[in-house]
Amino acid sequence: MQNPLIENLEKAQQKKRPRFSVGDKVSVSVRLKEGDKERLQAFKGVVIAKHPKSGRGPRATFTVRKISEGIGVERVFPIHSPYIEKIDVQGSSSVRRSRLYFLRNLQGKKARLKESERFAELIVPEETVASAAETAAPIEQVAPETKPVVTKPDTEKK
Repeated sequence: MQNPLIENLEKAQQKKRPRFSVGDKVSVSVRLKEGDKERLQAFKGVVIAKHPKSGRGPRATFTVRKISEGIGVERVFPIHSPYIEKIDVQGSSSVRRSRLYFLRNLQGKKARLKESERFAELIVPEETVASAAETAAPIEQVAPETKPVVTKPDTEKK
């Protein structure tokens, strides 16, 4: 058990982050200070590890790997770091490992991961959305519902 002061401080610094898992393609926007100026720099790559495996907790970290000019670059980020502006999940891959360290030894097409179907379903091409909007009839053009005509049965005798 930790000191209650440390626990309260860590809880106050936790931020809401999107859910992502090992194998996801992410873009991490990092705040950098250069002299007296501050700017955002995107680090795009594949999440190859999360520590702890659940990725929860105030001290949780994740490792992102990218290939820059033929050289593999890995960077470890604390999930709740104040220097991380946002994390965008760009894609998901179906992996069977909790750590993808084997990607360090692979190059080129062998280092690719198979894209997961669960993420592919969420992405809808803009053309499909635009064509669906054009073909859909506006509400005003739809014929109004007609009221059914109720006839009373003949009760008179002839």
